[in-house]
Amino acid sequence: MADYQHILLAVDFSDEDTYVARKAERLATFFNAKLSVIHILDNIPMPDTAYGTEIPLYSDSPYELLEIEKNKLIHTANQLTIDPTNLWLIWGKPEIEIIRIANREDIDLIVVGSHGRHGLALLLGSTASSVLHHAQCDVLAVRLQDEWAESTIFAYS
Repeated sequence: MADYQHILLAVDFSDEDTYVARKAERLATFFNAKLSVIHILDNIPMPDTAYGTEIPLYSDSPYELLEIEKNKLIHTANQLTIDPTNLWLIWGKPEIEIIRIANREDIDLIVVGSHGRHGLALLLGSTASSVLHHAQCDVLAVRLQDEWAESTIFAYS
């Protein structure tokens, strides 16, 4: 197995992101790999924009919900000391957009949190499951516990 050169961390700004981010950060350090972060906007309406589905992070938008999401992503990147050119904020379906960016950016490893659902939730699928089954690169699905003890370092304000 070749070393990983470029790792993509998918975040959803849940409480568990800290736990998943720390694992991705440790892997990037171990492999001396570039670490990038992606967040997919699938829970807020998309306004009529001139820039399509990829959101520029460093230009102002009159759309308040978008500005909140941009600030969260920038804050996460600052906590991980990630270069702003390695951040993506995109409107769309998470599993599709994560894979699209991974292919476009020659990602070796995608790191995503997974609740390890069972039964009906497993049959209906999840972002982690879809990425795992459709990505052309390795995928690390970090098992998230319902009650995890990791302290939160990415407090959003």
